[in-house]
Amino acid sequence: MDQKLEFAERLRAAMQAAGLEPRPAVLLDLFNTHYWGRSVTFQAVSRWLRGESIPEQDKLITLAEVLKVEPEVLRFGDAVRQSVQRHRQRWDEGVGYLERETFDAFLQLPAPQRKLIREVILTFAKVHGLRPANQ
Repeated sequence: MDQKLEFAERLRAAMQAAGLEPRPAVLLDLFNTHYWGRSVTFQAVSRWLRGESIPEQDKLITLAEVLKVEPEVLRFGDAVRQSVQRHRQRWDEGVGYLERETFDAFLQLPAPQRKLIREVILTFAKVHGLRPANQ
């Protein structure tokens, strides 16, 4: 499905969960009373709800705040939150004191030395048939 249409579905669902009727006029009033930037138009809000556009980040954050949902969940869906939680859990469970001490020392190194250390670690991982987590 199209990202814009998926966003529109999540936006309508968030409005309903907040006890609001998912109509442009309702969202327009709610949004413009909470947004500190230039007011949005009825047409812009209509495009959000029809899945024709996705608001810019600052507007997305305001929408999430007024609808009481996380901005990343409103924008990308619940799967993103679950992925972040799994990644964070793996990090928390797999990293002990010694690893944290090593990471702290690594972060204090100048950029060229960090690059070299990273290449050494990735080479060892490749030799052992491991892939970096982001691949």
